[in-house]
Amino acid sequence: MDEQLTIGELASRTGVATSALRYWEELGLLPAPPRASGRRRYPPSAVRLVGVVVLLRDVGFTLREIKAFVATRSPAGDGWRELYRRKLAELDQQIARAQVARTAIAHGLACPHEDILQCANFTGGVAALLAGASLGEAHAQIHSH
Repeated sequence: MDEQLTIGELASRTGVATSALRYWEELGLLPAPPRASGRRRYPPSAVRLVGVVVLLRDVGFTLREIKAFVATRSPAGDGWRELYRRKLAELDQQIARAQVARTAIAHGLACPHEDILQCANFTGGVAALLAGASLGEAHAQIHSH
């Protein structure tokens, strides 16, 4: 018979708290293991599955998305590719927003005014945001004049 792991052993081997493992089980990310004397007994393969959840979480997938990933996994299926495509598009949008924000902050640091609230570019950007422009649009507007 294969070695069975307690939840504490699984936590120790994966670096994931037992409370998180229980929660992931409750959410359906991990299958409910059989119990012996009332204690969870995980197969050795659970270590790898927990590793998959950790990897997906660390690259930005939400627990809901990870559950969908686990549910769409089948030997012949590639439903996971669509989840990856959506996540990649989402990350690209986040990166683009972060780049615009970084540029705006760098320009703010280069502002010669002692008080940035006295800067026409800054107040123009605020006005553009209040008029419904995105940060990128507002930044482009103030630097196009």
